[in-house]
Amino acid sequence: MQSARDFFDLLSNHMAQGLAFVAYREPTNDRAVKALLQSNSNVYRTSDFTESGFVFAPFDDSKEPILLPSAYCKEISCDFRIVEDENYPVEKSQPKTTSSEEKEVHLRLVQKGIESIMKGDLKKVVLSRREEVPLENPDAIGIFKQLLNKYPTAYVYVWFHPEIGLWLGATPETLLQVERNRFKTMALAGTQKFAGSMEVKWGEKEQEEQQFVTDAILENLKESVSNIKTHGPYTTRAGALLHLRTDISGEIISKEENSVQENPHSSGNLKELIYSVHPTPAICGLPKGPAKQFILENENYDREFYTGFLGELNMKKKIQRSGNRRNTENLAYGSTLTQTSLFVNLRCMKLEENRALLFVGGGITKESDPVAEWEETQNKAETMKAVLITH
Repeated sequence: MQSARDFFDLLSNHMAQGLAFVAYREPTNDRAVKALLQSNSNVYRTSDFTESGFVFAPFDDSKEPILLPSAYCKEISCDFRIVEDENYPVEKSQPKTTSSEEKEVHLRLVQKGIESIMKGDLKKVVLSRREEVPLENPDAIGIFKQLLNKYPTAYVYVWFHPEIGLWLGATPETLLQVERNRFKTMALAGTQKFAGSMEVKWGEKEQEEQQFVTDAILENLKESVSNIKTHGPYTTRAGALLHLRTDISGEIISKEENSVQENPHSSGNLKELIYSVHPTPAICGLPKGPAKQFILENENYDREFYTGFLGELNMKKKIQRSGNRRNTENLAYGSTLTQTSLFVNLRCMKLEENRALLFVGGGITKESDPVAEWEETQNKAETMKAVLITH
């Protein structure tokens, strides 16, 4: 394990050399930060999800995801201690960073979505926009540290490839976790500001949206899994925002034998499972096909990797049989698991030479109000602006 200083220096040097890498922290561990440093600048992709490495996938599921393969990467880690009052030189955004024209464009987009829902074409559609923030020499590693500090319970990452771009984020949403034959996912929808208490009331619009998401995920999974269990909905916090969440878990079915799948990582079952939930109703809409088509035809910009997914793919994890110190015999024996942990790419940004591109959106239902939806995107954008750093 590296010291934190050496770890971040290695990331900076790797990026300066134009070599691909990713650094990230799982939401279940608020101190261990890992990185995969690719030894070259080649672009690798995956089509069947049987490889091992770190996958970075776009929103548009017709495009192949980027892979940082374990075979061409060096893995490093560090112990990162959260420092609440760390003084980084934060770039102060102007009070008004979006024009009235941008606002009107988004209001018209939301209204068009509502009209499509009222006509019966859709039940829900998730509509987004991209906001540009001018920066002078943005400090990607500094922003990554800010995200690690401010979002201790989120999946925090910085991802770089010289041919693709530089992305950062702190996402609250799990797409899929697979270990042995077990899987976990979640339905996440509804947003409001955190005002000091988790005891909040949710409106009919948010509750309906959350139920839409949960029902759709359960429907999409039913052919691939068994023994499904749900827990929720309940309120969860992601930085300055609150969401409604339902946890979903179960066992993966082997199509060939119509029984529980023992090793979905080495077959096509993992790919099928991933695309049964991606893109989720929380970032696309319902029904999935028409909602995706509406987004691609009407948002008038390329989401790229925003609302795609990212994370460890078929990575090896060592476990011990027993954690009891007195049981020294069992501690001598361990096993290796193949694990996949994927997260939805929300609360993210793309850094370019002199600007940050922020991606924000919200779920639209028949109860939506265009002005309120605009304000929700404003709140999400301000949350991301709070971590922007320049040299």
